[in-house]
Amino acid sequence: MKQSKLAALLGAGLLLGLGVAACGGSDDKTDASDTATATETSEAPPAEETSDEPVAPETEDTGAAGKSGELTVWCWDPAFNLYAMNTAASIYQQTNPDVTVNVVEVAWDDIQTNLITYAQSGAIEELPDIFLCQNNAFQKNVINYPELFSTYTDSGVDFSQYPQSVVDYSVIDGENWGLPFDNGAAIAAYRIDVLEEAGYTLDDFTDITWSQYLEMGKDIKAKTGHALLSGQAGASDMIMMMLQSAGASLFDSEGNPTIAGNDVLLKSIDMYKQLVDAGVMEEYNSWDEYIASFVNGDVVGVINGCWILGSIQTAADQSGKWDLTNLPKLDDVEGATNYSANGGSSWAISANADYELAADFLASTFAGSTELYDSILPSSGALANWLPAAASSVYAEPQPYFNNDAIYAKIVDYASKVPSNNTGVYYYEGRDAVGTAITDILSGGDPETELQEAQEETEFAMG
Repeated sequence: MKQSKLAALLGAGLLLGLGVAACGGSDDKTDASDTATATETSEAPPAEETSDEPVAPETEDTGAAGKSGELTVWCWDPAFNLYAMNTAASIYQQTNPDVTVNVVEVAWDDIQTNLITYAQSGAIEELPDIFLCQNNAFQKNVINYPELFSTYTDSGVDFSQYPQSVVDYSVIDGENWGLPFDNGAAIAAYRIDVLEEAGYTLDDFTDITWSQYLEMGKDIKAKTGHALLSGQAGASDMIMMMLQSAGASLFDSEGNPTIAGNDVLLKSIDMYKQLVDAGVMEEYNSWDEYIASFVNGDVVGVINGCWILGSIQTAADQSGKWDLTNLPKLDDVEGATNYSANGGSSWAISANADYELAADFLASTFAGSTELYDSILPSSGALANWLPAAASSVYAEPQPYFNNDAIYAKIVDYASKVPSNNTGVYYYEGRDAVGTAITDILSGGDPETELQEAQEETEFAMG
């Protein structure tokens, strides 16, 4: 997988920033927002519990008798998700010593395959109590296989303590089906030394529009020879971030595709094309080439989900030379903002769960423990969606790699301002069709014609 090497670096303790493997992006392995696993897994989930247990934080022994029972959890990436879940288990066991939490590594692709298999066979008893699900796939799975999920209606979780845009990924018919975990808020990161060489500061790139970004990018290219941005050819991540920043989508509230004639989509693609044509944005054929473009210093800016910061930090010689701010916003678009997201995932409680225990465990840890988020942030870069975590002194600590900026508190603040948008059941089909359209438009195709074809392709996929 694309980010497996970086995940391994995180697991080895070489990176203390945000983990690349954290992203809950695409399940398309050629896409820039793909979720990585640190090790490959087989189609069937492994039978043994992971041995990658963290050390429980030291606390007083209250001696109080808590709940008892056993929970099984499926998730991917030992350095990020498994580490966070094992830490949550250790914290929960401080007051509930008779609870066992078995955390099993299962790749996202295998979780998705298992959900389909169990739904078709009716083997609901094979499900774990809790499993992780990518945000952009959550609605599709609940709508297609509602018999596999439990709602959070009686969980005791206060969803007002999460960004509404993130909560909405797993809301169907007004009910919550997922508990947001890793943060996919989008950031714009820059080599501030190169900006200064061209006569700019980070403030010049804060709260700006895309047209301003384009003009400054042209100037920086002329003065330094460096492009400001890069991306993977054929991917639609940048367009999806532009869309969500304005609260727009490829689908309406009923799940019908709105690709053809979508004015915000047309403006997003037009700006994307201007960036590429001007040399402000460089396209690369593979994920590895995309990462290398900014790690090697060829490109001096990055716009992506905050999980990309782990990749940036692989360039040890660039420590202190980076900082981050919010995104450019679309010009002349009603509701446009400087905030978006790319990736992220949420915890599901299965229909096979010990519901009372699973709900109490999640509400007490991922939806109620600053100790948890303070514990996992320094070692794994697991950045919270739970807004109270941002008030922690750990989140406010300056980060030397990023110009001593308190980037973690900044990113959680960004997440709270991301507009909601509708992903629907056929998000991936629509996104992939738009990716093809973008490639054709960059080659000279008519935008409206290409988007009409993308609309028809999506409708065909919908059956």
